[in-house]
Amino acid sequence: MTQVHLTLKSSNVKTGAIPVSTTGRASCPTSCPFQAAGCYADNYGLNFLWNRVTNGTAGTDWATFCNTITTLPDGQLWRHNQAGDLPQDGHGRIDGHLMGYLVAANIGKRGFTYTHHAPELGDNAKYIKGANDWGFTVNLSANTPAHADTLAALEIAPVVVVLPSTQTTNTTTPQGRPIVICPATTRDDVTCESCQLCARVDRKVIVGFPAHGSGAKKAEQAITFWSKK
Repeated sequence: MTQVHLTLKSSNVKTGAIPVSTTGRASCPTSCPFQAAGCYADNYGLNFLWNRVTNGTAGTDWATFCNTITTLPDGQLWRHNQAGDLPQDGHGRIDGHLMGYLVAANIGKRGFTYTHHAPELGDNAKYIKGANDWGFTVNLSANTPAHADTLAALEIAPVVVVLPSTQTTNTTTPQGRPIVICPATTRDDVTCESCQLCARVDRKVIVGFPAHGSGAKKAEQAITFWSKK
């Protein structure tokens, strides 16, 4: 069962006071290089909730979660998965039925999220593109700027990328695509609620997230290891 928790008004200073969800760890693909290796969600406060959702002591089943999403006000910006990923079958393939329920529940709302599920695996690309076409913004998460080029070339979704913690100014990918540093990571007066860049499915820029939090060094090591594979 896919367990998920919805916080209707986040207290996270980075997201702002918007609804945010947290999905159990089983949703994360094993291909994600940050599992137990610098994932920002392993920071203590969020990690505590994430563990409770994972073991079933917090949150609800998927149907209840989707039903709650339908009750959000029209036009409501909300972030799916401050921790966790899209529902999957346990082998890295996105569960199309569960995704369909979520995309339908989001109609009229402005949900956005990020995924490390490989678009080349099974029908993942179809489900990701379908979600974006129907107004639920799914950002493809790249591990390096070169990987961002590969994902952007698929033309199925907007792209974000993890960067070294020292990269705090805008830059470009090896193929010249612009990378805009997430403003919420460098400015205290900007949140997801005020920025909304990651919710724009039609944007032409890649959003860059410098590694941050207590696991920043581990994340940088994971990026280096992944890029040499």
